[in-house]
Amino acid sequence: EAGVHSKAWYAATCDRKTAEDALYRSNKDGSFLIRRSSGQDSRQPYTLVVFYNRRVYNIPIRFIESTRQYALGREKNGEERFDSVAEIVENHQRTSLVLIDSQNNTKDSTKLKHIVRVS
Repeated sequence: EAGVHSKAWYAATCDRKTAEDALYRSNKDGSFLIRRSSGQDSRQPYTLVVFYNRRVYNIPIRFIESTRQYALGREKNGEERFDSVAEIVENHQRTSLVLIDSQNNTKDSTKLKHIVRVS
């Protein structure tokens, strides 16, 4: 299942608030974890939770049935697609992830640097 279960960054039973609290406590830019999405929708099974600039971003991870791949955020032209959730994490440990703040209409970017474990 997406290659997530054995990973240190996967917080299986963690809800949104618990994930956000853990990231605020870490208080390090690039802190992250992946949790199951709240909606339990097969098309959006996971959420990437990232801390940057004193904010927490919840980025949906979509499952694309037709190609059996994963992508981040809303569907867009020319989006990056990955064969597993682990590949998304590995990719964004090397290349910056764009963080879009829809409320303030700002864009930031960070790499995934610090795995946060939820206790």
